[in-house]
Amino acid sequence: MPPPEIDPASGVMRMGAELIERAIEMSRASPRKRIILPFHRAASESPHRMLNALQPGTYIRPHRHSAPQKFESIVVLRGAIGYVTFDATGRVTGHFPVRAQREDFGVDTGPQVFHTFIALEPDTVVFEVKTGPYSEANDKDMAAWAPEEDDPLSAAYLGMLSQYFSESATDEHR
Repeated sequence: MPPPEIDPASGVMRMGAELIERAIEMSRASPRKRIILPFHRAASESPHRMLNALQPGTYIRPHRHSAPQKFESIVVLRGAIGYVTFDATGRVTGHFPVRAQREDFGVDTGPQVFHTFIALEPDTVVFEVKTGPYSEANDKDMAAWAPEEDDPLSAAYLGMLSQYFSESATDEHR
């Protein structure tokens, strides 16, 4: 998907409500229930900047960014995510909600941390920044203990992760 339009004279790209709505509409139409709208002009750029629009039910396989080591920052612009970290064996080591315009509105993740996040609300949009360059071969170190995205077990795994963010578990964070 091409990046949003850049003003050729200034090299500036404006980000606003129209762009967020475009990303949301695309995520609603996506079979994966999410889309990435990149701002970086090439895979070789660093850092990578993007909008990630998600709908509940999308599954992002737990992963880390270890070789090469990459940092990843996420700011929730609309909606909410449930952020989860794991140890090397797949045991959950942390989980917390991250909500737009709330006390916890973003998260910064180091390169060796297994993590994932789930959409807690429809039309969730995050601004994501990750160290580049991008190479499909080594962008993510996928967790061997978690089902692949197209595995029939991924829905049950996502359901298990979602339980960490039930209404009673997240009331104190609102």
